Amino acid sequence: MTSRLILAHLPTPLVQPKRLAKHLGIDLWIKRDDSTGGAESGNKVRKLEYLLADAVQQGANVVITCGGIQSNHARATALCAAALGMRAVLFLRTKEESRNIANEPLTGNVLLDRFAGAEIRLITPAQYAARNALMEEAAAELRDAGQRPYVIVEGGSSGLGAFGYIEAMREIRRQLDMGLGGSKPFDVIVHACGSGGTAAGTALGAALHGVAAQVRPMAVCDDAPTFEAIIGRIIAEAREIDPAVGEPANVVVDDRAKGPAYAVSTQEQRARMVLATRLSGLVFDPVYTGKALSGLWDLCESGELSGKRVLFLHTGGLPGLLAQGSTFADDV
Repeated sequence: MTSRLILAHLPTPLVQPKRLAKHLGIDLWIKRDDSTGGAESGNKVRKLEYLLADAVQQGANVVITCGGIQSNHARATALCAAALGMRAVLFLRTKEESRNIANEPLTGNVLLDRFAGAEIRLITPAQYAARNALMEEAAAELRDAGQRPYVIVEGGSSGLGAFGYIEAMREIRRQLDMGLGGSKPFDVIVHACGSGGTAAGTALGAALHGVAAQVRPMAVCDDAPTFEAIIGRIIAEAREIDPAVGEPANVVVDDRAKGPAYAVSTQEQRARMVLATRLSGLVFDPVYTGKALSGLWDLCESGELSGKRVLFLHTGGLPGLLAQGSTFADDV
């Protein structure tokens, strides 16, 4: 049995954006996991409920994790760690070796990281490729200094972290049983995929709780084969922790909407984000949910989702949007 802290504001709403659904021509519902909390909100908090519970059990007083410079996961980790009286060390990827955190603009997630008192260590893409080794080295140094560190992998995407979305699917099942969300199971669940943990937990939970037959993670970086391997590994880890979770739902990784690069969106994706907000009042970000929304949009236009009940997992990311405001000058 896995331990869990209560960090998220649950259950999150299950809503139907009627004007957006009509525009896309599908039976669309949205799970508002952008509402899991305040500044710490998003999908990562669900994973952190399990990961930080393990950290607490191990007596940790420092949490180490990693991500891009505007990492939602790093921000959520820093804020949740602060709430638990822990310090956070964040390895954040930049493009330039010479960049210093003191000169980094105080925008988006970086500002919130600094508010939480996190120690930020900037690393290059080449160093990021060895991120797990770097974090283990930092943990060893902290242990030598008498600290008790706990390492959380990129995105919290491990077998243990996946239980956050296994539990999320149980939550959706209860909502369906209460007559919410159209009452019936969905045909497909669509969501942004940046490190694979949400996809793994969603696939396991969707099958276990009868929520959907198919999960379609929209890659925001890398390609489908890469994420298929990552998701498969995390699923195997989760089933090793608790074999009772059973077989996953069908996972179809879609990499057509990943855009030019991680955290870089296309003009069409940005325009769709703005239109979607004007049709629904919901806000999407250019790193994760905006790309996933655009991928969903393409599927609707191709007719692939015609007649299907679709659940879109809104995984948050508002601070990342606010850090890229200038890129939307032509769209707003």
